[in-house]
Amino acid sequence: MTRRPLEILDQALNRKPVIVSLKGGREIRGILQGYDVHMNLVLDKAEEEVEGSLQSFGTLIIRGDNVIYISPSVD
Repeated sequence: MTRRPLEILDQALNRKPVIVSLKGGREIRGILQGYDVHMNLVLDKAEEEVEGSLQSFGTLIIRGDNVIYISPSVD
């Protein structure tokens, strides 16, 4: 049976980190704490690699219209 995208996101909630690709080429990594049908996201322990160094944001809210894709993080 085919799973729906929101069901897959439910499985990622409060578990392993996800990578969120954003418009403009940015990628944010963090623990998915919540989302809605507009793909607005709440990430905890959010971080981004900028010019070789890691920038930490803590808790971050990402507006859904900036999201290109969400993927499980590969450690």
